[in-house]
Amino acid sequence: MDNLYRRIEDFLYYECELLDQWKMEEWASLFTEKGKYLIPPIGNPEADETKSLYLVHDDHARLTQRAKRLLRKEAHVEYPHSNVVHNLHNIRLKDYDEENGRLLVRCNFTAYRTKREMLDSYVGVLEYTLVLEENELKIEEKKVILKLDSLRPQGKISFIL
Repeated sequence: MDNLYRRIEDFLYYECELLDQWKMEEWASLFTEKGKYLIPPIGNPEADETKSLYLVHDDHARLTQRAKRLLRKEAHVEYPHSNVVHNLHNIRLKDYDEENGRLLVRCNFTAYRTKREMLDSYVGVLEYTLVLEENELKIEEKKVILKLDSLRPQGKISFIL
């Protein structure tokens, strides 16, 4: 189990490294074909995705498009790219369904973005459903639960958390 935990930890740190280096297409490749990237409404992390407006609700095709779009000059809010630093804290393996190779992982995060001499800070909890595909970890779902009162002062999320 210790080896599995180390693999999970290394995988999540690798994801952060890809995001910090703006390697968006490589980041998108970490997801399964059924992969989802979700940011529920602030203050309502268990919102029904069929009845509530999520800040981000991407299936695999949309998250891949988002990753590619962020690399283009036409993505004015992120061109030139912001300086971004992602940090993970308190990584916990919450459940492991060995039969199906499904792992539920939860951790706290901080993400810092600097752009045009402004610093934006984002804090919250990440909930992952990871799967083992051919002995390789993949993201089936990444849910970003923001622990903010609002999106002020930044007003938006223009990069991947």
